[in-house]
Amino acid sequence: MAESEPSNQEVSRTTLTIRCPDDFHHHCRDGAATVSVLKHAYTRFRRCLMMPNLQPPVTTTKLALEYKERILQALQQNGQDPSKFQPLMTLYLTDKTSPEEIVTATALKNDDGTPTIVGCKYYPAGATTNSDFGVTDVKNLYPVLEKMQEVGMMLCIHSEVTHADIFEREPVFIEEIMKPLVRDFPTLKITMEHISTKEAVEYVLSAPANVKASITCHHLIYNRNHMLVGGIRPHLYCLPILKAEIHRQALVEAATSGSPKFFLGTDSAPHATHTKESACGCAGVYSAHCCIEIYAEAFEEVGKLDRLEDFCSSFGADHYGLPRNTDTIVLEKKSWTVPKTYEFGEHTVTPLKAGEEVKWTIVEDNAGKRKRAD
Repeated sequence: MAESEPSNQEVSRTTLTIRCPDDFHHHCRDGAATVSVLKHAYTRFRRCLMMPNLQPPVTTTKLALEYKERILQALQQNGQDPSKFQPLMTLYLTDKTSPEEIVTATALKNDDGTPTIVGCKYYPAGATTNSDFGVTDVKNLYPVLEKMQEVGMMLCIHSEVTHADIFEREPVFIEEIMKPLVRDFPTLKITMEHISTKEAVEYVLSAPANVKASITCHHLIYNRNHMLVGGIRPHLYCLPILKAEIHRQALVEAATSGSPKFFLGTDSAPHATHTKESACGCAGVYSAHCCIEIYAEAFEEVGKLDRLEDFCSSFGADHYGLPRNTDTIVLEKKSWTVPKTYEFGEHTVTPLKAGEEVKWTIVEDNAGKRKRAD
């Protein structure tokens, strides 16, 4: 892997100041649930790429603008400053998405000149939560992908097929979909989101520079044994599903390598506790409350804390063509216990590491940020 040398190999550190992070894969939900989710997202991130798999999905520019407005209203309802948090919007691709919609979406700019809609999400139909309206055949998207390549719009991909064994869906997707897609659209900007296998790491490293990947914090610290041994832990059930230890190790190596091919995307996906603990529990891990802290743990474990900032705060922004944030957050090596539940609209959500200890604490967050010296 291409690596940048860390400036300091110390593992034992008590404080860590990093550029304010961005999350390039965030489920903010809708309505009252959004108000709850933003209480955690706002303090940890300057920008969040909002996933469009609502009910109904965000399939048009008009719907994306309406969703963004609801997010901004939720910030205000929380007493949070909208100038300190930017929702980055996406469109949900379907078999009926038109190239004209891409042109419309691309034309929209924020006050600072950055795009309002920064990407389009490709869900294979039936692959994950609220993906029933997704794409049934990638060839149906080719006219849209041609336009996206032309205008520089990012393609965000849930990189799994639906016809393979659940532990093999990502590698099969690479062979059947990714390789032909990259061949046919050589300059299309692509994010393989939440990669979960050794094969995906190897593919991204071998792919052209326009193909990069996001990695979640839960795939860095858990393997499938954590979810299944000693009884099923439904709150660790996610898609892509947790894999064997060899894959977790490959993801840790990729994330901490210093390669700009990999960056933060939490895929924080809250579901009400009663919908996870049911006969047909839904997929998704809620990590917004402790994600940066967990990434810090994972990087510290392998002695790579000095590479945390690039992964969390630089490489993703670079890939999306956005300016790097100039503000910081400060973490301290101080343990805290995650509550067993958090408010989630009118329900509750059981968070990642519920009732367990997290080793790092954010002591100065996005709400009280300060400028970097550089």
